Amino acid sequence: MSARPALAPGLVVATHGRHCIVESPDGTRRICHPRGKKSTAVVGDHVLWLAAAQGQGQGQGDDGTIEKLEPRRNLFYRQDEIRTKSFAANLDQVLILIAAEPEFSETQLSRALIAAEAERIPPIIALNKSDLGEPFTRAWGWLAPYRAMGYDMLPLSLKTGGESSGELAQRLKGKTTLVLGPSGAGKSTLINQLIPGALVATGELSQALNTGKHTTTSTTLYWVDKEAGTAMIDSPGFQEFGLHHVDARHLADFMPDIKRHIAGCKFYNCTHLHEPGCGVIAAVKPGDEADSISPRRYKIYGDLFAELSQGPRY
Repeated sequence: MSARPALAPGLVVATHGRHCIVESPDGTRRICHPRGKKSTAVVGDHVLWLAAAQGQGQGQGDDGTIEKLEPRRNLFYRQDEIRTKSFAANLDQVLILIAAEPEFSETQLSRALIAAEAERIPPIIALNKSDLGEPFTRAWGWLAPYRAMGYDMLPLSLKTGGESSGELAQRLKGKTTLVLGPSGAGKSTLINQLIPGALVATGELSQALNTGKHTTTSTTLYWVDKEAGTAMIDSPGFQEFGLHHVDARHLADFMPDIKRHIAGCKFYNCTHLHEPGCGVIAAVKPGDEADSISPRRYKIYGDLFAELSQGPRY
């Protein structure tokens, strides 16, 4: 009776559909296909894989099969009414990159922050295009409530570089960081500055995963400094950021400016929408008054609460 082949460790560094690129500790990369019908591996996952020839034909022409998923520290994902989109696993932080122009969506920013809070993943908000002057000053002002909440925030000018880019590099050092941001915020510029040639390598990965088709991978991990453990994960999907995995009754727990006033509510099951004696409603005030909730943020809370209370539609 032949011995069972030994499973090899690897890190998922790219995905497209049900296919993955798995990197071995020596840096070798190969295409792997998850065993079974469901594709559960995401970028950042640590897996155990088996060469296709050893896997009794289960590789379906790929180089290997993913046999086991190691336990995750966390999983950053979004969920709309129909499906779940997993971005990446085992993250140290999430970098939300927005820009002074084009104008960013505060609702989308809030959704990404709530998803990070729900998984206890520290976020960094970076506002790009500080070289634009007045538009940047206006956008930085709009972010005042988030600074008051204690979020780590960094002004950036990826076009001109300078001290701020160095500060960002320090925040990324030794960590695995998921980078999110809308079109035009500067994600491609950031990646090319930190990892020259990265997007060319992504094209090569895409072709390998799609048999030569010129489509981009869903999510890709780049090593900024492998020896130091510095990695960046780029993923699309910022525009439509569903939060249906968050219970409406717990939404306030993931919004720091709302959460800090819950203790002042008269009723333990307060929704913070219409109840008398609500500490949250009492704290909603215009302007930059200390320890208040901005009307914009309160409206985002109300809209999200209504959305999440509806439940899935089939």
